[in-house]
Amino acid sequence: MNSIQEIVDTIQKRLKTLGDPDKIPAMAKYGITPEQTFGVKVPHLRAIAKEYRRNHNLALALWKINNRETRILATMIDDPKQLTEDQMEAWAMEFDYWEICDQACMNLFEKHPLAWQKAIEWSGHVNEGKKRAAFVLMARLAVSDKKAPDENFIPFFSLILRESTDERNLVKKAVNWALRQIGKRNKVLNQKAIPVAEKIAALDSKSACWIAADALRELKSDAVQKRL
Repeated sequence: MNSIQEIVDTIQKRLKTLGDPDKIPAMAKYGITPEQTFGVKVPHLRAIAKEYRRNHNLALALWKINNRETRILATMIDDPKQLTEDQMEAWAMEFDYWEICDQACMNLFEKHPLAWQKAIEWSGHVNEGKKRAAFVLMARLAVSDKKAPDENFIPFFSLILRESTDERNLVKKAVNWALRQIGKRNKVLNQKAIPVAEKIAALDSKSACWIAADALRELKSDAVQKRL
């Protein structure tokens, strides 16, 4: 049986083969700006991850390398049941661009029982990546947690309103995402999200104005209203 290090070495060789350095400049245009990357497409990463599902120790080893592809793989491979609060805190502090934050939240964090708690705790954090993670979790829980009662989402509205004036790009886009996804979950939450967006629109902030205008455009749209 191969050791963790042997598996890591094998994966890195595959990533080098699959990578396309010519795509890295284009990635940067979309805010994908890791310090190190091979330029591998996410579908290729998903294919590799399927071979190593629920391998906690391998995920930890891959994360330590601090390469875009190894870190995304770490979020895809890790076992949510073995994910610890300390690990969530540590990884979230290292989110320095949107893609790794969103991948970690979608692939791993949202599946952990502490996801709801961290969404609230991190929403006021000074660290931009961790704060983004809070609102990405809110957005993702609105989509993925089908059994969650509406009451679970109500506390998020005050946090969305409070942080809508944060002008940092990673944060404001996530705040907007959270507001839209919660507001599209069902009719009840839609009717609660629209007044929140209108309050945000009245704030003296460029970020708030953008968040509100974009959210209201979608939440009030005929397509969303008809679906709800």
